[in-house]
Amino acid sequence: MRILGISAFYHDSAACLLEEGNIVCAVQEERFTRKKNDPSFPYHSIKFCLESSASSVSQSKELSYGELLKGIDCIAYYDKPFLTFERLLETYMTYAPFKGFSSFKEAVPLWLGGKLNVRSLIKKKFKKHFSVSRKEVPEVLFNYHHLSHAASAFYPSPFSSAAILCLDGVGEWATTSAWRGEESQIEPLWQIDFPHSLGLFYSTFTEYCGFRVNEGEYKLMGLAPYGRPRFVSLLKENVIDVKSDGSFSLNGEYFDYPFRFRMANPRLYKLLGKGPRKKEAPLDIHYMDVACSAQKILEEIIFKLTNSLYEQTKADHLCLAGGVALNCVANGKILSQSPFSSVWIPPAAGDAGGAVGAACSLWHQHFKKSRQVKKPDAMQGARLGPQYSSEVIKQFLEKKGVFYTTYKEEDLIKRVVEGLIQGQVIGWFQGAMEFGPRALGCRSILGDPRREEMQKKINFKVKFRESFRPFAISILEEKVGDYFENIHSPYMLLVSRIVSEKRKNEEVNDQKQGLEKLSVVRSPVPAVTHVDYSTRIQTVGEEAHPRYRKLIEYFYEKTGCPGIINTSFNVRGEPIVCSPEEAWNCFIKTDIDTLILDKFLIRKEDQKKNPVKFSEEQNQQVS
Repeated sequence: MRILGISAFYHDSAACLLEEGNIVCAVQEERFTRKKNDPSFPYHSIKFCLESSASSVSQSKELSYGELLKGIDCIAYYDKPFLTFERLLETYMTYAPFKGFSSFKEAVPLWLGGKLNVRSLIKKKFKKHFSVSRKEVPEVLFNYHHLSHAASAFYPSPFSSAAILCLDGVGEWATTSAWRGEESQIEPLWQIDFPHSLGLFYSTFTEYCGFRVNEGEYKLMGLAPYGRPRFVSLLKENVIDVKSDGSFSLNGEYFDYPFRFRMANPRLYKLLGKGPRKKEAPLDIHYMDVACSAQKILEEIIFKLTNSLYEQTKADHLCLAGGVALNCVANGKILSQSPFSSVWIPPAAGDAGGAVGAACSLWHQHFKKSRQVKKPDAMQGARLGPQYSSEVIKQFLEKKGVFYTTYKEEDLIKRVVEGLIQGQVIGWFQGAMEFGPRALGCRSILGDPRREEMQKKINFKVKFRESFRPFAISILEEKVGDYFENIHSPYMLLVSRIVSEKRKNEEVNDQKQGLEKLSVVRSPVPAVTHVDYSTRIQTVGEEAHPRYRKLIEYFYEKTGCPGIINTSFNVRGEPIVCSPEEAWNCFIKTDIDTLILDKFLIRKEDQKKNPVKFSEEQNQQVS
């Protein structure tokens, strides 16, 4: 049985394919369209999934999309549109007629024009993009939004039973929900409903600090350690009421998101003593303190919720999902401070992962199929997207007239490590693209974490982004405890702190304020050590991408440092690269020194000196 999972029409559209309960492929639409968080019908993602299934359907002939669709038993959609529309109408009626009419007037026609009848809309889109009749489109089944999140967290996890906590902006009504997963079943426990939303609370301060909602929450999290939590008491007294069990409610007088296309009410600006920061305006200490305060409140609520959930379930393990579960700072503290023995978060914890969750939920709960727990998990290291053969990459390079050198794996790794040690920035393109917002060694930009200047160099000259943004480290799993508080974080969704014996200049760091802290060297790996002595971690185990693992092992052998900088292969405002051409374009327009496409090494300086390309025979001789 094959199930096609879809998330679409809100933000971060995606598709996945399940075959006999196994996740075969999964990809976000933004990677193909190059539109960040693309909400459109995931035509390209579905096309990739259908083509991925072609080899298992037939080895003997090329099949049409109509024939491929016959091999799909049903389509799983990650949301219940009628309930979402019900929430929309009830919300507008609550505030009508004095508030929200302009957004109501704009939103309702969009719903009546298609978003309300998603089944018909999906069939219409298939007909348009795949030249099939509506009858050829498989049955479309719907899943609750938070159940899709819960399923994406539990079913691919390495646990046979676990507590599940979902936190996001809003689904149909739910904004926070708790579940119990046991073998192939997921049971709901409780939920908090709109307009009381931890995700929308955090997004309000994302917008207030001048960042884009649904995109800039990472920036708010990265900015928080530069400030002080001096607004926490003020916000808890006026804006958000937090109970001892973690349940919370928001004071609607300070928010406009229920009925306008903005998050905060001007009352919030008055309370905070300053208006919102304009985009690209300089960051002053006020906004850093606001960011710190919002992060502290989010962490407090999550800690209380997880403690309450543990008392309710007594489960050993916790699974997290929803957009808030991408807050890796809070995640790392949950692991170190909660009663749960382990925490697992899927690589695409946000709405893109809803495609996987909807498909898994149908497989186990609708079709009553049993579950087989897989180790280390069922996500295959998130390597579920497109990959390109050496021959395809070579054809691209030859057509482009690129000067390249071909190396065997051992020699390639040696030359990359030599470049890293010399201070080069490396574009690293290998194998199948990752599913989710984090690059994990397939579509990555790499650097030497021991070099103090690397953080600034990559931020300014490669990523073209804000100076305060921190970088992650990919580190050998067995060596993580040598530098950081010991964690298992294969999907780069946990933050850990530098161990005390590796910390430097703590007194100096405490005396600095705001962006002054960037000048302090805080550890032997300064390029990945944030101003609060924390680092976002990707632990790289034996099961990880083999070539990437070997690269880090050789870097450790040559330097004594068991990790390298790993940031996503893209520039600010663009999705992670998918194809060799996109990797080349990013390489050319940035200060990346060397590009690795599979076994091909391309140096920037060679393109300037001699644009003539080698033949394959010459490349092998150079090796």
